[in-house]
Amino acid sequence: MEEGDRESLLGELERLLSDLSDVDRVRSVVSDLLRVGTSPVDIIDAVSRGLELVGERYERGEYFLSELIMAGIISSEISEMLRPHLTRTSAKPVGKVVIGTVRGDLHDIGKNIVSMMLSSAGFKVIDLGIDVPPERFIEAIKNEKPDIVAMSCLLTVALEEMRNTIEEIRKSGLRDAVKIMVGGRPVTREFAAEIGADAYGSDAVEAVKVAKTLIKEGTE
Repeated sequence: MEEGDRESLLGELERLLSDLSDVDRVRSVVSDLLRVGTSPVDIIDAVSRGLELVGERYERGEYFLSELIMAGIISSEISEMLRPHLTRTSAKPVGKVVIGTVRGDLHDIGKNIVSMMLSSAGFKVIDLGIDVPPERFIEAIKNEKPDIVAMSCLLTVALEEMRNTIEEIRKSGLRDAVKIMVGGRPVTREFAAEIGADAYGSDAVEAVKVAKTLIKEGTE
């Protein structure tokens, strides 16, 4: 397959995801890309771009909760197709990450992709799911003693809840016990710094790099 054909398929995958159309074709495109040796990371990038468009359409009122749920189902299926092609880099866990989508946000699309990438990179991941209140993050920090807490959101309205969650962790006296990493479509590097997060990941690939850096810094 020519490089141009590969790029065309990646573009088609992005469009299919954003339009939430022809699930069978989505499976076929992913299978074709894997068959010709396309990097799973490149496929994840295309999926992430498509899902960003889904989030934008939701916020404009063009898509509704049912479309978000459908996008989550499709992305989860793609994740399962990619999982065998993402090999772990270490038999021993690199570190432990507690991850969740903050309260008020019901999406798990990006979070699931980040969780899969972190697991494949050798991290032990404890996924708290969606609509996670600060109390559950705090409980997980106490019980799991993670190295990193990762928070995600898709909706702009959930940004303040991300800020609130970090503040509640601080009030609990556990802020210095963990590194906090944030991400999601409306999150920016500047916002992450403003709310007191230790790090920001713009996508799943960067999230893995950032998590490894945080672990390295913690051992120095």
